[in-house]
Amino acid sequence: MSWSFLLAAFTPFNLMLAFVGVAAGIIIGGLPGLSATMAVAVLVPVTFGMEPASGLIMLGAIYTGAIYGGAYSAILVNTPGTPSAIATTFDGYPMAKRGDGDLAVTLATLSSVVGGLTGALALLTLAPMLATIALQFGSVEYFWLAVLGLTLISALSEGATIKGFIGASLGLLLSTVGVAVVGGDVRYTFGSSLLLGGVEIISALIGLYCIPVLIDLVATPDPHLRVSEKASGFRLREALGYALRSKFNMIRSAIIGTIVAILPGAGGSIASLVSYSEARRSSKNRERFGQGEPDGILATESANNATVGGGFIPTLVLGIPGTPPDAIILGALLVQGVRTGPELFTENADISYTFIYGLLIATFLLLPMGLVIGRYAFKSIISIPKAILAPTVAFMTVIGTYAIRNNVWDVLIMLVLGVVGWFLNRAGFKPSPIVLGLILGPIAEQGFVQAVLMGQAQGAVLPIFFRGPISWTIVAIIVIATLYPLFAMVRKHRQTAAKAGSDE
Repeated sequence: MSWSFLLAAFTPFNLMLAFVGVAAGIIIGGLPGLSATMAVAVLVPVTFGMEPASGLIMLGAIYTGAIYGGAYSAILVNTPGTPSAIATTFDGYPMAKRGDGDLAVTLATLSSVVGGLTGALALLTLAPMLATIALQFGSVEYFWLAVLGLTLISALSEGATIKGFIGASLGLLLSTVGVAVVGGDVRYTFGSSLLLGGVEIISALIGLYCIPVLIDLVATPDPHLRVSEKASGFRLREALGYALRSKFNMIRSAIIGTIVAILPGAGGSIASLVSYSEARRSSKNRERFGQGEPDGILATESANNATVGGGFIPTLVLGIPGTPPDAIILGALLVQGVRTGPELFTENADISYTFIYGLLIATFLLLPMGLVIGRYAFKSIISIPKAILAPTVAFMTVIGTYAIRNNVWDVLIMLVLGVVGWFLNRAGFKPSPIVLGLILGPIAEQGFVQAVLMGQAQGAVLPIFFRGPISWTIVAIIVIATLYPLFAMVRKHRQTAAKAGSDE
C-alpha cells in the first residue's frame, strides 16, 4: 500500500464526492422506506462518468450515510429508516420519549463512526483472509445462522417470551406467502396474483413500526416527544462518557457487524439484532434494555455501520455481494469494466486502496455532519405540531412503500399490517419478533430445504446438519443463547433469596 493511494483519496474532487455522498445518504436513509439500497440505486448512474475510484468513493459514502441516517427516524419517530435500524428503535425511541432524543442521536453518531472505522479497517487489512472464511458457509451454516437469529426472540420480547414466540411464528408464516425460495411452489396466495411476490420486508417494517405510532399520534393529545431540561447542544461530553464506559460493547458489536456482513445475504438487520442481544446478555443492567438503555444504541449502530466495510470484503475479493447495496455497487464496477477478485488488490490496487481510504474519510465525515444534521432533525421533529407531523410522516410512509416496487398492493399490505400491529401492540405483542421472523424465514427455509435435499442425495439427512466445525460452533452458541436466560434467572433468584436471608 502506497501513500499515493491515500493522497489520491484526499484530492479536492474525491473529498467533495465523499461529503456530498454522506450528506445525500443521511437524508435518504433518514426517510422511512427509502433504504440504503434505494439510495445507492438511485444515485449510481451519477458515477458512470467518473473514474472508477471516484465513483466507488461516492457510492461508498452514500451507503455509509444511509445506514447511519436510518437511526434518525428510528430514534425520533420509532420507524427504522433502514432495515438495519430496527434494533435502534428498542432503546432509541424510549430515550427520545423521556426527553433524551438529542443524547440518543449523538450516541448513534459516535457508535456509527466506531463501527464504520472497524469495518473499513478490516477491509483494508484482512480482506483476502476474511473472504475465504465466507466461502466455508453453505446452506447448512446459513440455516443454523437463521436459527441463531431466532434465539433473539427472548431478548426482544420484553418479558413476554410466549408472546414473542407467537409473534415470530406470525412473521415466519408471513415469510412463506408467495413463491417458495426453493422449488417455486405457490403458497398462501388465495388465488391472487398480487400476493405472488410475497410480503415485502420494508413494507411490513414500515407498517408494523410506523402506522401504530401514527395512530397513537392522532389518538393522544400528549406531545410526541419531550425536551429534556438538561439538553444542551449536542450533549457530546455526556455521550462520550457513555461511549468510553461501553467501549468494549461498541468494539464487540463492530466486530460482530463486520463478521456477519462478510456472509453474503446476512445484512445489517441481522448484525444489529445479534449485537443487541449480546449487549443485553452481557450487561449488568439487562432489565433496562428496551426502556431507553444507551448501551442498546451503542451496540446496534456500531454493528450495522460495520457492515458497510465488512460487506465490501466478499464483494471486492470474491465478486460475491455481502449486502444488497454491495450488489448494486458491484454492478457499477462491472459497467466500468473493473473486474473484482484478488487482482483488484494487485493489478488495480490504485482503484481498491483509493476507494478504501475514501471510505475511511467518509466515515470520519459522519461525526461532524451527523451531529449537525442530527441536532437539526431533533429540533425539527420536536417543534413540528402534531397536525403537520402526522400527515407528513403518513405521506412519507406511503410514498416510501410504493417506491420500493412501484406496487400499490405493497401500500395496502403496509396499511393492513400497521392496523393489525396496533391491535397486537395493545395486546402485548411487540413488532420486533414479527419482523425478525419475516427477515429470517426465507434464509432458514432456503438453508433447510437445500440441506435436506443434499442429505437425501447422500443418504444421510440428519448428519449433514452437523457436518463441520462451523455448524457445531453455531449450534453451541444457540444452546448457550437459549439456556443463558434460564441460568441468569436462577442466579438472580438465588441472589435475591440470599439477600433476603441476610436481611433477616
